Amino acid sequence: MAKELPSTFKKFSARFPKLAEAHEQMGKAATAGPLSARELALVKIALCVGAGKESALRSHIRRATEGDDGMSQEEVEHVIVQAMTTLGFPQTVQAWSWAQIQFERDRLDKEGA
Repeated sequence: MAKELPSTFKKFSARFPKLAEAHEQMGKAATAGPLSARELALVKIALCVGAGKESALRSHIRRATEGDDGMSQEEVEHVIVQAMTTLGFPQTVQAWSWAQIQFERDRLDKEGA
């Protein structure tokens, strides 16, 4: 079950529809290649960790863990801890804490459904 898009994204898209369309097309074009959807999701999570993008990280975690074939919390955490030796302890722990926020939100959503 796909979750609703964040309200900020919807408002931005309504205000700038051409930019939103270009963003969507760019996203579709970027997925054309040899990586599987699962591999792409792992890459997106890792990029968000490296760039320190909390909102994007939580969004990619939410999407990566959705559905019956979604990733487990342990798999996502394994990707995050790979940052330790390259990015350092503080950035890794920060990203891990953001992931915990998303895992908790998803758990509460499932309980409320």
